[in-house]
Amino acid sequence: MEKMERNDSQVPIKKLDDLRKEISDIDIRIIKLLEKRAQLVKDVGAVKRSKKLSFYSPDRETKIYEIIEQNASGDFPVKSLKTIFREIMSASIKLEEPLVISYLGPEATFTHEAAIERFGLSLHYMPEESIEDVFMDVEAERADFGVVPIENSIEGVVNYTLDMFVNSSVKIVSEIIIDINHNLLSKSDSLEHIRSIYSHPNALGQCKSWIKKHLPNVSLFETTSTAKAAKIAEKDETVAAIASSAAAKIYSLNILARGIEDKNNNITRFLVIGNKIPKKSGSDKTSFMFTIKDRVGALYQILEPFYRNSINLTRIESRPSKQKSWSYIFYVDVDGHTDDRKVRESLKEIEKFTVFLKILGSYPKSQRS
Repeated sequence: MEKMERNDSQVPIKKLDDLRKEISDIDIRIIKLLEKRAQLVKDVGAVKRSKKLSFYSPDRETKIYEIIEQNASGDFPVKSLKTIFREIMSASIKLEEPLVISYLGPEATFTHEAAIERFGLSLHYMPEESIEDVFMDVEAERADFGVVPIENSIEGVVNYTLDMFVNSSVKIVSEIIIDINHNLLSKSDSLEHIRSIYSHPNALGQCKSWIKKHLPNVSLFETTSTAKAAKIAEKDETVAAIASSAAAKIYSLNILARGIEDKNNNITRFLVIGNKIPKKSGSDKTSFMFTIKDRVGALYQILEPFYRNSINLTRIESRPSKQKSWSYIFYVDVDGHTDDRKVRESLKEIEKFTVFLKILGSYPKSQRS
């Protein structure tokens, strides 16, 4: 009998060919199960089509990720399982209906990265030059969904996105939270050749300490996006861009330095906008905006019902209304869904204290790995 090799713990191990055959057998079973899943997905698509339901269901997506977390107990990382299932869901949506996703472009921006993080690689992406264009795509149904930035942990709120909700009919259907990692990209393979750096002003500001330490004498130039900076760097070896690693692949640039942001908690939140509020997922957030009547204690009267009903306010922002001097619109995020009794009753109660009240959406909270 052939003598079995043993590892350091003295547990017998199979031959490499045997192990690989076993893996191949499992792979075949996975393929067969995915094909069976695809047939079920097509049946689901037919039902959705007949009932005129949305082909993207954030509540269902959240439940799938919850199933992964509840059932993953082995060596395979949960984050990797979620990535795999994101692509399975992306391909499944394409089988049901080839959705179009509009986003603030160009290709390889962090908004593009966020869109792929949510929808996977199988759908059709449509880059736009402005946040307004993304809203208009969704309103006019040129796109099924749109992805726009809403706030950064360092730079704060994207006011233009907030302002767009005032007159727009779109709804927030999901949120995406990603870590922003800046990289120095160039056609050159050495920092010594770099004479100028291009990037979006926010990215330049977030990397200023690193630039001062490593490239104190270079000239800095602002661009409308990190991806546009990468396009410029593509044409000149003395130019570097601060952009994502995805931009390095798309524009064939070398990554001269990774993670050059000055703070390691650089997080950006993005919104997915659509035309219908999704169903409850069990872990939801509701966003709304309002203007208040000009009277003493008006803001207290708005906030008090949420306190009384033990509803957590996670964010409140104010912006000039642009309709009347010294008039402000308040934007609020609270925990819960508009189908929750306490949330619904609180919103109904505050309506009498407002001049204008608009529900922007109820949607699943971001499921970060």
